[in-house]
Amino acid sequence: MIVFKDIAEIKDTEPCAVALGTFDGVHLGHQKLIGAAVERAKELGIKAGVFTFSNHPRDLLPNAKPVKNILYSREKEEILAGLGVDYLFDVPFTREIMEMDPERYVSDLLVGRCSARVLACGTDHRFGYKAKGDPALLRELGEKLGFEALIVDKLEIEGNEVSSSLIRTLIASGRVDRCKTYMGRNYEIAGDVVVGNRLGRRLGFPTSNLVIDPEMVTPPNGVYATLCNWNGKSYKSVTNVGVKPTVGENVKNVETHIFDFDKELYGKRIVVEFLMKMRDEVKFDSVEELSEQIVRDCREARAFHDGLEGRSR
Repeated sequence: MIVFKDIAEIKDTEPCAVALGTFDGVHLGHQKLIGAAVERAKELGIKAGVFTFSNHPRDLLPNAKPVKNILYSREKEEILAGLGVDYLFDVPFTREIMEMDPERYVSDLLVGRCSARVLACGTDHRFGYKAKGDPALLRELGEKLGFEALIVDKLEIEGNEVSSSLIRTLIASGRVDRCKTYMGRNYEIAGDVVVGNRLGRRLGFPTSNLVIDPEMVTPPNGVYATLCNWNGKSYKSVTNVGVKPTVGENVKNVETHIFDFDKELYGKRIVVEFLMKMRDEVKFDSVEELSEQIVRDCREARAFHDGLEGRSR
């Protein structure tokens, strides 16, 4: 997959079918839309593309609250490549683009520069100055400019419209066990392992620590049953998200204990998949009480993992 990070980089592209959207979670709804573009590209014998923005468009609105990311750009690119995308146009949403007339946005940028022969979007997609562009206009422009407009219906699962806002709500409320239903994969946090206060090691439960990225949506403080992925393998684990109040207020981080694992991971990149919230973070009266609770947490997390294995057999 070829990735374009700036409009100026987009050149010499072959004709392509392009899916349009923010794709900030690449959830199952997004995958349905992208899949439609990929399938149409195969039928026409052209490339498949995704046109999106590296920052959320709402972030440019006056007094707008920043939109938290669901995916890191690295993971987003890996998922899109796996869906069969040939071109990823992942460009910054700028004031120039925000103020671009809808017709010029399509003719100059998508058709002219990106070589789009098919433009696929959802029923609620909006584009151009003051979001004046919509699917009806896209169809009109397709007839005028000679491209095919492919409008894809929203995906509903269990009576809920699949959306990034729904997934953000699930994560922020700790209902991480529900994310896979709408994302097609578990919610995860990734990063390089950093040195913590080593309290877990002193208590007999060594942990791998990740710093919380303030731009990412994160689950509430608490203890979670998780999987830790490193070096191509997945390990059963239990994870604390929070500030470790028993030993003094700290910066919120992710602290994962990997079961039956004795390798040093400092400086290594790991991915932590969140499966279920077990309890809220609690301030204990002593480190001894904390240690006893960790034993119970580990026992509960192991039982949870064993139950998953039992159901999969």
